[in-house]
Amino acid sequence: MPMRSSSTVVTDAGHRYMAQLCKHFAHRVPATLGERESHIAFEAGQVYLRASPATLMILAEAGAADALTQIEGVVERHLKRFAFREPNLAVEWRRAPAS
Repeated sequence: MPMRSSSTVVTDAGHRYMAQLCKHFAHRVPATLGERESHIAFEAGQVYLRASPATLMILAEAGAADALTQIEGVVERHLKRFAFREPNLAVEWRRAPAS
């Protein structure tokens, strides 16, 4: 069963982090960077990003729970690396079956 998880990260640098994630992963997988919304197509699943002045919303989708866990981990590790100036940056994933 397809799985989905999401996280709304509170940061005033959402657009910058979205751009960094897309540009970084574009070297390995298809990634599309937009003004407010972006998409990264991993082999294991999809990641959709939406930046606002106060948040970065992340939606991850995968065909299985283990693939979703892998995607969450990769995105979270890279985001925290890019956000080193924000050591308390919280990424809290909420899971649900994909509709």
